[in-house]
Amino acid sequence: MKSRLDLYLKVDKYGVSMKTFKDYPALRDHIATHEKTLYFSSQTSTVIPFNFLEGEMVLGNLSTIAGKIRLLADGVLEISGGVTWKDARSFARSKGRDLLMSPTEESAGVLAGIATSCTGERSFGFGTLRDQVERITYLDFNGAEQILSRDKFLEDSELLREYQQDFLPYQKMKNGPFPRLERETDLMIGMEGQLGVVKEIHLETVPYKNLNYFLIPLGKWEESCEMHLDIFNKVQAFRDHILSCELIDENSLRYLGSDRIPKGRDIIVIETSSLEKVYEEFLTNLGMDLEDIIELSEGDYHHLRMEVPRKVQEDNSRRAVIKKGTDAQVSPENFGKLLGIYKEMGKKGIPYILFGHFGDGHLHFNFLPDKEQVDTCEDLLKEFYKEIKLLKGSPFAEHGIGLIKQNFIRPFLGENQFEIFKDLKKRYDPYNQFFPQGFLNL
Repeated sequence: MKSRLDLYLKVDKYGVSMKTFKDYPALRDHIATHEKTLYFSSQTSTVIPFNFLEGEMVLGNLSTIAGKIRLLADGVLEISGGVTWKDARSFARSKGRDLLMSPTEESAGVLAGIATSCTGERSFGFGTLRDQVERITYLDFNGAEQILSRDKFLEDSELLREYQQDFLPYQKMKNGPFPRLERETDLMIGMEGQLGVVKEIHLETVPYKNLNYFLIPLGKWEESCEMHLDIFNKVQAFRDHILSCELIDENSLRYLGSDRIPKGRDIIVIETSSLEKVYEEFLTNLGMDLEDIIELSEGDYHHLRMEVPRKVQEDNSRRAVIKKGTDAQVSPENFGKLLGIYKEMGKKGIPYILFGHFGDGHLHFNFLPDKEQVDTCEDLLKEFYKEIKLLKGSPFAEHGIGLIKQNFIRPFLGENQFEIFKDLKKRYDPYNQFFPQGFLNL
């Protein structure tokens, strides 16, 4: 967890100024100065590589703006300010509704999640975040409010059509290597605040249903992934009934020091709103003893999912090592190849863990290096993303690009992307004030 004191100390060290905003009028006043600013609002999961920042830069802390949530008549949540995903989920459930999206780190800000298109577990059952946002209100380069609608398409052009054609291989993935750019709301979702600051969103919800959680123990994926692939293939037919399907490997469980899970096993955990159907048609057909399958409480399920990435971040901070991990998604037919690539990476003598959104073919492989192994990890990741490109996979499917990943994303971008990026910055950010070192300026 990043404390505010920790951020201020690093800001002072690298000569970057910090500004916090008590309300939106204060934010609008700052935007109108056209100062170059990197905005953030999720301090619990923020990784800012200060040594990557160049020139005069302001860090704009939006987490201090009071959060507001309102349920509209059509079951849509209106969210503004410093609302976390946990806040939003609790509010929705108090009204008999539930979120379609569930990022692993629930203490992160919702609006920050929109800016980075952070999708989480429930994409398996409900699809992508970008399709669940009906409306976005943002502050433009003068601090004026502008409204974007999911129902309105972007202005057509030959270049945009070519750009969208390039996006087609990633259409069914959580996010492509570049933003979708089809509807108006795509101008903010996954853009990392490079075209304006998200102020308010309208987010779809669904009626709340009782949910059940199951833990399925497996062998270790490095030794044999035959059972993993069998479950992966079978679970695809249950997207209407299973909301999330997550893998936590034995390395991760040992790393957590958990004593509540079977020793020496990987686990898959699922979340379902259709208990009888999933039990009778999915769990009973996995070819394993049903007594080995454990029903979890909702609290235990979320604890398992949240503790792994939290501990990775805490350990990296303690060792003063920048995270060295992957965020790649591949199509179902290439999922076995992805596991094979990870298996080879695991043979390099550097500790690692594997976890994430198993049903979506989207896993996080995290090296756990000491300082002497960091450069080796960097080289291995460069080779990894070359292979992901050959598989037509998405290199960063849910956490954004930021600064650290920019060298990895370059090979996935071509002339069409750079031309669109240049046009967007010219049109929406003429002073280049919004995160000027972001991927749109590559």
